[in-house]
Amino acid sequence: MYLIFSSLCMQSVGFTGASAFILAVIWFISFGLVLVAHHCCGWRINIKGKESASSQRICLILLIVFTCAAAIGCILLSVGQDEFHGEAMHTLKYVVNQSDYTVKTLRNVTEYLSLAKTINVAQVFLPSAVMDDIDKLNRDLSTAANTLADKTSENSAKIRKVFNAVRSALITVAALMLLLSIIGLFLSILRHKHAIHIFILSGWLLVAITFILCGVFVILNNAISDTCMAMDEWVDHPHAETALSNILPCVDQRTTNKSLIQSKEVITDIVNVVNQFVYNIANANPSQDYIYYYNQTGPVMPPLCYPYDSQLQDRQCGSYEVSIANASKVWQNYTCELSTSGSSAFGRCNSVGRVTPYFYKELVSAVTEIYALQLYTPRLLSLQDCNFVRDTFQNITSNYCPPLEHYLKIVNAGLGMISFGVLLCLLLWILYANRPQREEVFVNLPLPIKCISRSQKNSVNSSNA
Repeated sequence: MYLIFSSLCMQSVGFTGASAFILAVIWFISFGLVLVAHHCCGWRINIKGKESASSQRICLILLIVFTCAAAIGCILLSVGQDEFHGEAMHTLKYVVNQSDYTVKTLRNVTEYLSLAKTINVAQVFLPSAVMDDIDKLNRDLSTAANTLADKTSENSAKIRKVFNAVRSALITVAALMLLLSIIGLFLSILRHKHAIHIFILSGWLLVAITFILCGVFVILNNAISDTCMAMDEWVDHPHAETALSNILPCVDQRTTNKSLIQSKEVITDIVNVVNQFVYNIANANPSQDYIYYYNQTGPVMPPLCYPYDSQLQDRQCGSYEVSIANASKVWQNYTCELSTSGSSAFGRCNSVGRVTPYFYKELVSAVTEIYALQLYTPRLLSLQDCNFVRDTFQNITSNYCPPLEHYLKIVNAGLGMISFGVLLCLLLWILYANRPQREEVFVNLPLPIKCISRSQKNSVNSSNA
């Protein structure tokens, strides 16, 4: 949605609405000259002659037809703008949610990398160099997440403001045009010349505004179509340099590559910490004066599987290793029961086992951290290889673009019917409001209109008396 309002996109489609803008200028100038000639120069058209009755009847029928056309246009405009606004907000919400998902993924990785710095087993922490690398990477990830979040918030607020303003303008135009056409019809029938002149002036301005809105929506329609087409093309060529490249996190792979590598290195270092404890403490048979002696006995405890090889590529676990997914369950079988005596921190085993509950808890924390980092690594990969953005664009072009274009056509149809309906009504108002008052014409008028005219005539006569 941001791309729709980008300067590059608006420049490419800005001239597509020129015809409607030119038509608005022509209408404003030409009808203004007609009004000047009508009021200042005394130029007018009167229906006279023996064909006056049929001419007035035709004029009235046309006036009713064009008023109905304007009313139908107002209905189309009201329905179309409501559906368009709802679909536009739905699309905007989807894009914002996708952006929030990306921000959340980046921040989750930052959070779990920071948590990895606190992981220790038997007071063995990650190397200080790894911690420094984590700090540097977290700064990059935080900057990327904050930038994306700020841009999304700023652009969504601007887009929502524009769409709300357009909606208010369309609702106002629809309501005013409907009232104008209906009241103008009755005023012209009742021959309120002075009042109808006010409505003619109002209609003159509103028709020009409606033409301008037509041009705006033609531009908006083309902008949305071009954006949807650009997204569709980008899906086929995701790394091509296009206007979309400015808002895609997958184009800049430096941060994601660094995050992926750093995450795998941190996972490997945590496994080193865990296995160092397993080999040197849990599976060892130290003397009783050793600081980490807690009467560890029984079958040796399996080490944790290294998920990556020396090249940080995926590797299969050995038969003697325990996988990350099953480690906490398997190691629980090697946990001993504590006696009441011994160190308050570690305790001393009173049964067969290789780890105390205290150390088992530290091991589980380390495995949980590894699992969390492994969970978010594929999500970073989807940001890097553009799969996430590709899926997003495919969903937009398939499910969101067609309804937007459909409702825009309804709005344009409504604006067109209103413009030309009220335009022709204005001409007929001038003609019909200045019709000659003849009795034979009055006799041939429909009964409701005859009653209105008769009551008006009686009121005038009573006031003269």
